[in-house]
This record gives sequence, C-alpha cells and structure tokens, in this order.
Amino acid sequence: MPYPALPRSTRGIFALGIIFLFLLLTGQAYAAGRVQEFLPKAQPSELIPGADRFGAAQGEPPLVPAYQGDQLVGHVYLNADVVNSVGYSGKPIHILVGIDLKGVVRGIKLVDHKEPIVLIGIPEKRILDAMNSLIGKDMVAVASGAERPPQVDIVSGATVTVLVMGDSVVRSAVRLVRSGRIGSGGQAVATAAPAISKTIDLGKSEIRDWEALLGDGSVRRLALTIGDVNEAFVKSGNQAAADNPEPGDASDRFIDLYIAPVSVPTIGRSLLGDEGYERLKARLKPDQQAIVVAGEGAYSFKGSGYVRGGIFDRIELLQEGQSTRFRDRNHTRLGALAAEGAPELREIALFVVPEDFKLDLTEPWQLQLMVQRNVGAREKAFLTFDLGYSLPDSYMRIERIAPAAPPPQAQASVPAAAPAGTPLNDADALAAGAIEEPLWMKIWRTNTISIAITVLALLILTAIFFFQDSLVRRPKIYVWVRRAYLTFTLVWLGWYANAQLSVVNVLTFTNSLLTDFSWEFFLSAPLIFILWAAIAVGLLFWGRGPFCGWLCPFGALQELLNNIAQWLKVPQITVPWGLHERLWPIKYIIFIGLFGLSLYSVALAETLAEVEPFKTAIILKFVRDWPFVIYALTLLAAGLFIERFFCRYLCPLGAALAIPGRIRTFEWLKRWPECGSPCQRCAKECPVQSIHPEGHINVNECIYCMHCQELYHDDHRCPHMIQVRLKREKRDALSSPSMRGIKDGGPGPAKPIITHLGKPVRERNPADVPTSVHE
Repeated sequence: MPYPALPRSTRGIFALGIIFLFLLLTGQAYAAGRVQEFLPKAQPSELIPGADRFGAAQGEPPLVPAYQGDQLVGHVYLNADVVNSVGYSGKPIHILVGIDLKGVVRGIKLVDHKEPIVLIGIPEKRILDAMNSLIGKDMVAVASGAERPPQVDIVSGATVTVLVMGDSVVRSAVRLVRSGRIGSGGQAVATAAPAISKTIDLGKSEIRDWEALLGDGSVRRLALTIGDVNEAFVKSGNQAAADNPEPGDASDRFIDLYIAPVSVPTIGRSLLGDEGYERLKARLKPDQQAIVVAGEGAYSFKGSGYVRGGIFDRIELLQEGQSTRFRDRNHTRLGALAAEGAPELREIALFVVPEDFKLDLTEPWQLQLMVQRNVGAREKAFLTFDLGYSLPDSYMRIERIAPAAPPPQAQASVPAAAPAGTPLNDADALAAGAIEEPLWMKIWRTNTISIAITVLALLILTAIFFFQDSLVRRPKIYVWVRRAYLTFTLVWLGWYANAQLSVVNVLTFTNSLLTDFSWEFFLSAPLIFILWAAIAVGLLFWGRGPFCGWLCPFGALQELLNNIAQWLKVPQITVPWGLHERLWPIKYIIFIGLFGLSLYSVALAETLAEVEPFKTAIILKFVRDWPFVIYALTLLAAGLFIERFFCRYLCPLGAALAIPGRIRTFEWLKRWPECGSPCQRCAKECPVQSIHPEGHINVNECIYCMHCQELYHDDHRCPHMIQVRLKREKRDALSSPSMRGIKDGGPGPAKPIITHLGKPVRERNPADVPTSVHE
C-alpha cells in the first residue's frame, strides 16, 4: 500500500530537519580529536622545555607524547579534544597544552580562535600573558583536591573569553590526570585530599612598623621607572606609543605603588592608627573590606576621571574573573600612614570596596594600574601593570577538613584504581572535590547583585508596559520615567555592566546550533543571558520594541543626546516618507549579508559586524583606535538632527529582532478610526517615523516609545479626543441644573439686575424690542 504524499510545506520542513541533523552530527565529528591538525603550529620545546620531537597520538581523547631524544618528557593535547572550550564566537578556542610527567603545566599555545573581542579591540598579547599564569601549576594537586584550581589574570573587556580559556585548560588537565593518563603513573586519582578552610583571624591585632609590614608581604609594592614604562610600550607593538616616550632619565621613578588590606586588624591598626581603624570598623558592613592605595612619583594613580566626575579610572580591583572600580563615595583621602618608618607619599587613599564586589581576602587578588600615553592630538595608548596580593598566612586561621565519603554511585563511577586511559567526566571530578563548580555557576554566584539589579529593572519595564495606559495619561510623569530608565540603561547596563547586546550574539548562537552547541558558554555571561531570555519573551508580546526602545545602551545614548539637542534648539530633519521607506531596508540588507557570511566564516562576519558602534561607544567607552571612534561619533552626530539615525537605517541587530518580532500575539498600541485619514498628527510626531501616513504602525520599525499613546489619550492634542471632549463638555453643560430648568419650562435662572450709574434700569419688554434695524 503506498504511503500518502506529504504536503509540500511538510516535506520542506522535514528536509531542513535532515540537513540540520547532518550538519550537527558532522560538525561534532569534525570537532573531535583534532590535535594532529594543530600540532604543526607549535614546536615541541614551546610546550615542553627540552623536547625536540613529537610522537604519534595515542588514545581517546588523543595525547601526543613529547620526547627529548628517546626519552619521554611529557605529553601534549588539545583542550577542545577533552572539554568544552566554546568562546564568545560560538566556536571552540583551540589551545595546545604541554604537561610534564609529574603533571605540571609546562607550556600553553593558542593555535586557533574566532574571538571577535581578540580579533578587534583587545591585543592578543594581553590574552596570552593572562594564560601564561597557569604555567608551572601542579595539576595533580588540583585533581586530588589538595589545591584549589588556579585562576588566570582577567583582561578588562575580554573577561569571559579569558575565563573560558583558563577554565578549559585547568578542567582538561584535571580530567586527564584523574583518568590516570598523565601525571599519576597510570593510576586514576580517586580520593580527595583534605580541604583547606581559611578565615581571617580577627582576634589577632598588634601594631607593626613599616619595615615589618613590607617585609612579610602585608604591604605590597609595585615600583616602575620611566625606563620600565618606555620598554613596556616598545614591547606592546604600538609604534606610535613607542615613538613618544616619557620624558626624563630612564632610572627616574615613574611610580611607587603600595597596597594593603586595612580591614585586617593588624594591618589596619598599624597603617591607620587605633582611632582611624575604629572609625573604619564602624563604617564597614559585614563581610565588606577596605584597602589602602598609596603612591609616589611622576604618575598619579587617581587619574583624570577622579577630577571630572569621581571615578578612579586608572586603577581596578580584580579577583577570580570579577572587577570593580572605585568612585569618590568609596574614597577617603589620608594625609599620612601611621606605621613607624612609613615614607611620606604624595597620594594616600583609603578605599572601601563596593558592596556588590565580594572581595575574599583569604584568596589572591590584584590591583591593576592603567598607564596611558598620548600618541596624537586625541588618541591615547594604554598599558596595564598588575600588583598582586596574597594575605600572609599569619593573619589567617587555616584548618584542614576531611572530605566526606563519596556516595555509592560516585564510588562506582570512579574506582580507587581506574585503569589507565579511563575517561572521567566533570560530574566525577566534582564528586571527588577536584573542581568546586562549573565556571558559569561561579560567575553567577559572584554576580548576584548585578543579576538582581537587572532582574528588578526588567520587572519595572514589564510593569511599565502592562500599565502603560495609566502612565501615558500623565505625559509629564511618563517623559521623566522614560528618560530615567534610558539613563539607567546607558550608565549602569551599558557603561558599567557592559551588557550591550550585539548582532554578533545572534550570529554566534545560530552558528553554534550547527556545530557544538552548549549552554555552558552562554550562561557564562549572566546579564547577557538574562537580557536575551527577556527579549525572547518580549518578542511574543511587544516585538522588538522592549530592546530597541528601552534596553539598548547605544539607542539610549542616541535618544538622550537628541533630547539635549532639541532642548538646545538644534534643527531637526524630517526625512520625506518616500525616502524613509527606501532607507530603512538597508539594515535588513546588512543583517542578511552578515548572516550569510557567518555561514561561510564566522570570524569574517564578526569583523564586519563592526558596523555596529556598540563596542566602541559602550564596551570600550571610546578608548579605541581613531577610525572606530570617528565612526561612532559620526553616527551620534547624525542622531542629533535625525533622532535615532543608526537605529532607523543601519542597525543589523534591530533587523534581526524585527524578523521574529512579527510573531507577537498581542496588539497593545491603540488607534482611532480617524488615524491616518484624515489625522496625521501621530505619523508626523513619531520619533522614528514608524507610523505610515495611512495610519497603521509598522511594528518592524516601532521602538515602543509610546509617544503615539500619549497623543491617543490627550484630549487637547488628538483631534479625535478633542471632539470627544467638546461633545462631553456640551453634554455636561446641557445636563447642568440651570439648563434643565429652562428645558422643563421652569423659572430658569435668576435674571441679573441691570444698573446704570448705580441705579436700576427698567428691563424692556419683548414687545419693546425693535423688529428691524430701521426702527
């Protein structure tokens, strides 16, 4: 019996499903065991010192032995062969890792990546320097639980990328060590060493002099000469910066920088004095920390931003992939340090760490100093120097805690002596205490306050949308609510939290569906993930409006600047409707071009996605090469005359959101039958010209600013509502008591007494009224 033919649409969907499944499976197969492909990009000695040749790959995932002559000295593997290493691009970041026979990392080489944050904007050398901090780490100790997993030095602007890279190296090494294939003599590491608990000993408090504090590491110092800084700029590869060296002798002091955590009793009492320390204690909240930063030399660590607006833009506090900057509200100026023998320093600052940054003093942390140099009339070059800090053990209580026995299923999955080559998954490592938690979980845990603020802001926006009628009936209140929300979006969500969505997110997510899709990386950027989840839901209710009109930092910057321009009476240009209709498809053409190109080369598509000025204006805050800055400023300048110029005609992300936005199931924007015929007021006043002259709203272009809804309810501006108001007033007048009396034949209202020169005048009878003008 022949089967009935499928409808053409069903057959099309079925065919697309088969193609998608094929691409998914072939992509995964292609991604497995690729170490031999990348091995020619590295020399044996780069990964294992002393090695002069590689052997044949062995096992699954493949390990490549490294030899010195005929002697085995270590192994090399590709991180992506062992664990997930998907980066911001949605593609794996490929790193060759060399580990010696004792399980110590000896070399790391980045051999392939598609990361746009590295390709454009962030020097690759900074990424490599951060990764090199893992060299020399004993992964056997980490795998057994005797030591915590090492952390890489984060790089501002590429935090998630660097964390993913470092986590993939550590996690892959731990997995191979625990399987018994490297570093453990062929035996799987199955038992965890006692965990170590560290807490600050608040009962230990004494006064120490400067030499003692500096000698044991209680106070840490970074000393840079002019020669050190000049040499660093030369090595950075920025020729313009190298050609403009700091003036002065190479041995002259550029900066002496000192840091110390003064919330530790002994350090605080020694540097602040008893009274100063007690005042600090009263000021600090539970688990809040404070540090002293002091400097001397030609370069100020406070920076020009502190003078302008209370931001210390030259120093940044870093720990475990998180960072924070200080503002004037966190700062107290100190005249001198109380410790005996302390030098006289030009700048001494007491900083209280912001509450949303949980600084753990028992773990290493860094203070990053940014050094800037003018290389042109408006262009600057930047370098960073890290001053690391680890609290001496003498200030802590250190306890060893025996690990609990693993549950039966964990014991079964990880035998005490697993055969060499037995693979071990992350769940096994977690059960044995080798890895505390996945990277994305740690990032979410350390960003709880930022996550809470973002969720609260989304709830407020949802309330604005659901109760929009009540709000737009009060235009003055609504205008300030909108401006306040846009200011929050720009300042906090954009410039502070760097939660600017991009068309790159769309391209990489789509591409990852065709290759090695994993939620782990997308969860590694919690604010971005939350915003995309909210926007996905919002598309069903309101289309692209919630993001484009409310949650896009660059869009907020455009609108706020245009508000200022209108306040300054800058003339506004109204684009003729015919031309406007032909210009708005440009952004769809750009998006389709980028999307098609991403199927061929994600890296090339991400490079061309710089048509978005988001990275320049929001992420890097205009600290970038001058062509990018000029491009962003040109778009903002155009927006002073044509409101949201970039959003209207060039934004590929807006186009990407408009396409699925067509599936919205609710219509929230109200219209009158007279809208468009004959009334054109809403169409003429729409800030982005998304209302057709015929009266209907083009939801693909609407940013949901609700200005048309203000007019809809305004009975002094909307012609329809004006007629409604006049009819109501006439009806109310006719229904008043005085008018009812006349209608019913009653006496009516009392007649006024007419007077002339203070005397009553006789009222004329109707018969006395002239019947013609001639009478």
